Amino acid sequence: MAKTSKINHNNKRKDMVARYAERRAELKAIIQSPKSSEEEVAEAVVKLDQLPRNSSKVRVRNRCALTGRPRAYYRKFGLCRVAIRDLGLAGQIAGLKKASW
Repeated sequence: MAKTSKINHNNKRKDMVARYAERRAELKAIIQSPKSSEEEVAEAVVKLDQLPRNSSKVRVRNRCALTGRPRAYYRKFGLCRVAIRDLGLAGQIAGLKKASW
């Protein structure tokens, strides 16, 4: 089980990403647009730099929904490998079988 503080910190980052997503998208569109003048691009870059660092979606860490474990995360399930194994053996995940040969 991950530390509660780490899980909460990551949840705050997720909230901040959602809050600033529209603003970041507008500024990035201005920067990438070939129709924008150099002054507009420079101004958009400065405004993008002034946004909080944690508002970038790159800084959000994928964590297991059950345990909060940051490593061995499977996107398809939203769980770590340990949780997948436990739930799979208990028959809680549909279509998942234990391999044996």
